[in-house]
Amino acid sequence: MEVKVLKQEKDSLLVELKGDTIGFANLLREELWESKDVDEAASIKEHPYMSEPKVYVKTKGASPKKVLLDAAKSLQNKVKELENEFKMNIKK
Repeated sequence: MEVKVLKQEKDSLLVELKGDTIGFANLLREELWESKDVDEAASIKEHPYMSEPKVYVKTKGASPKKVLLDAAKSLQNKVKELENEFKMNIKK
C-alpha cells in the first residue's frame, strides 16, 4: 500500500490509500473515532471501481499525522492480539 497525502492543514489531513480497499479505510476510520483528539473522521470511496479509498481526519488541535499514526499502530496491536488468540485457540 502507498499512502499519498492529498491535503494537509494544521488540524486536518486527507490521505489516499493506493492499492488498498475501502475495508481497511473503514477500519482506520473507526479506530480514529476512538481518539479523544478526533473531531471528524471519514473513509471515502468516490467510485467502486475507478478510485482509491481515502481517509480524512480533523482533530481538536492535535497533530493529524500523529493521530493517524497512533490509530494505525493501535490497529496493528489489535491484529497481533487476534493472531495470538487464533494461535492459542485454533488447533491445526
